[in-house]
Amino acid sequence: MSKLAGIRIAVIGAGPAGIFGAISTAEHNRAAKITIFEATDKPLYKVSISGGGRCNVTHNCFDPAELVKNYPRGFKELRGPFSRFQPRDTIAWFERHDVRLKAESDGRMFPTTDSSSTIVDCLLETAARSGINIRLGARVKRIKASPAESGPPLFEIESHDKTREQYDRVLIASGGISQGHRLAKALGHNIVAGVPSLFTFDIKDRRLDGLAGTSFQAVRLALSGRGKKKIEQTGPLLITHWGLSGPAI
Repeated sequence: MSKLAGIRIAVIGAGPAGIFGAISTAEHNRAAKITIFEATDKPLYKVSISGGGRCNVTHNCFDPAELVKNYPRGFKELRGPFSRFQPRDTIAWFERHDVRLKAESDGRMFPTTDSSSTIVDCLLETAARSGINIRLGARVKRIKASPAESGPPLFEIESHDKTREQYDRVLIASGGISQGHRLAKALGHNIVAGVPSLFTFDIKDRRLDGLAGTSFQAVRLALSGRGKKKIEQTGPLLITHWGLSGPAI
């Protein structure tokens, strides 16, 4: 019998990375017992609101060498992973699960339904069919690695309610929150300080009052200051309750 039969795997975070990672694990090892710990009561919440509620799933760039140019801080590290799984593989995966994607003029790809619920439902239903257990409201307080009698160490996970369970493998997929970084650091990983990637502009201007939800497909923005290089960008823009958002921002 394989040593991986009945292996216990814990996934921290029920975002797209955590749930897709759990599904991929289940597809590769049907005997694995997989549990996802999610601190909130809303799995895939950010997926549901991404792309203005339409969910921009991926980008129609299929050359890994070109794709990595969009990641200035990690292009060297991502070249390998993108050579093994890239947007073309993402599209094929969703097509196998009866979800079709479409590309827009700027390269972003959305479900043909233009509804993020299509992606959320697909991932959650696939996870359920794969026997993956998703625990909501289950914030992980501590992960401790303990030597096993033979083989890799066991991981003891302590939840916020002080329950403790042992797992053979742990996948931390908690995004950029400090709790996830703290858990990884406690296990011996080095943490590189993060920088803003996707953000919005908080603007207090009465001229924007009452316009929240208004979007524009092609806006040219220009920012400049004394002694500073002028920055220009063109793309979709969204007026929010607090200022400006969207790909251009």
